[in-house]
Amino acid sequence: MDIPGKIAGHIGTPLTGNATKVLLLGAGELGKQLAISFQSLGLEVHAVDKYQGAPAHQVAHYSYIADITDSAQVSELVQQIQPHYVVPEVETVAVAALEQVEQSTDAVVVPTARACALTQDRERVRAVAEDIGLPTSAYRFASSVEELEEAATELGFPCIVKPDVSTSGKGHMLARDVEDVREAWETVRRVSSDSQRVVAERFVDFDLEVTLLAIRSIDPATGKLATWFSEPIGHRHEKGDLVEEWQPTGMSEIALENARSVAARISNELGGRGVYGVELFVAGDDVYFSSVSPRPSDTAMLTAYTQRFSQFDLHARAILGYPIDATLITPGASMFLHAQEPLADVAFTGIASALHYAETDVKLFGKPDAYKGRRMGLVTTTAETVEEARDRAALAAHKVSVTSTPGLLAQGGARGIDPQADNVPDIEVVEYEGGVELDPKLTSGVDDTD
Repeated sequence: MDIPGKIAGHIGTPLTGNATKVLLLGAGELGKQLAISFQSLGLEVHAVDKYQGAPAHQVAHYSYIADITDSAQVSELVQQIQPHYVVPEVETVAVAALEQVEQSTDAVVVPTARACALTQDRERVRAVAEDIGLPTSAYRFASSVEELEEAATELGFPCIVKPDVSTSGKGHMLARDVEDVREAWETVRRVSSDSQRVVAERFVDFDLEVTLLAIRSIDPATGKLATWFSEPIGHRHEKGDLVEEWQPTGMSEIALENARSVAARISNELGGRGVYGVELFVAGDDVYFSSVSPRPSDTAMLTAYTQRFSQFDLHARAILGYPIDATLITPGASMFLHAQEPLADVAFTGIASALHYAETDVKLFGKPDAYKGRRMGLVTTTAETVEEARDRAALAAHKVSVTSTPGLLAQGGARGIDPQADNVPDIEVVEYEGGVELDPKLTSGVDDTD
């Protein structure tokens, strides 16, 4: 078990006997960027997800297929890998296994098993927020459409209906009147933990929806835990999903001070080291706590362009107890690319046209298939002002389409690979009870620049 004031004493060499190992529970687009940040600091990355070819599988040293909500499978992986750090990338992980790791091994659970348990459950984290005096909107939980209608009527319309677990903004719906309640129930509960419970929140007439990163690491001047903050990140949702984010976002000095106070208090209460993504509503100078994620957030992916060090770099540094620099270096904005229909195979068009815009980049997540609304990529623009960056990012994103794979790609020809040729790399798959370990050769040997 790590202690708050302990800094990583040494970093070994990946793929050798002295490797410093990190086990990523979840291998999505956030995990992919986090894996790269860990590798930059010399750590050996083991990435786990429920399906083969997840984004972080494509870059990790070792990849596994397992159910990270299953305590037995997570415990087996920990026993097999013997990691130094266990880092959840998503909300829904087997908390019982994380608690066992803390109790019976020397591995560090990031930020702590308690923090993962509390932030996984929206009701528990709201209770913690209220206990420490954070301002929140009124809310009610509902386990049926009748209970949701009663809760919404009590709170008043319009109200926000959300899943009972944190979902990075997925599955949120605004119910404007009682006629919207049944649709909200049917839509939101599919994203909830057991499809039978949702939460209704009183609508806050806010000016801004903001993410503030609170980064907990060791202050080199004092040797003690300290908290650093990013510049505030604005974001916008449509139809229950995240579509746009920008940094910085305009706030009064009083509101910014209040936001930092809320972020510091909730991250201090949850403890540990790493990045906390604190979601806030801002109305004038008033700030309301919405939710918190004990890991990098979808709403802060643009920090890879706007900050000296991205949220992923900062998470890796903080976990190791290293110095933190959350300096903003340029305004920027991002637009997410969503699939418009289910796709068994995925391709993108219009990338060259998007990159024609100044200071613009396209990041494709590498997900092997898609459902309607799935986030598949990100278009980011930097500029002298946020307004200019938002305009250019929107124009560039409009050029990119998520589509099915043309016939040439399906044959492998567009990648320069003949499926029958000798230059196709072999992939060794090693079966083990509870999952599949993919050989490191999975992540090498193919030049695929798209």
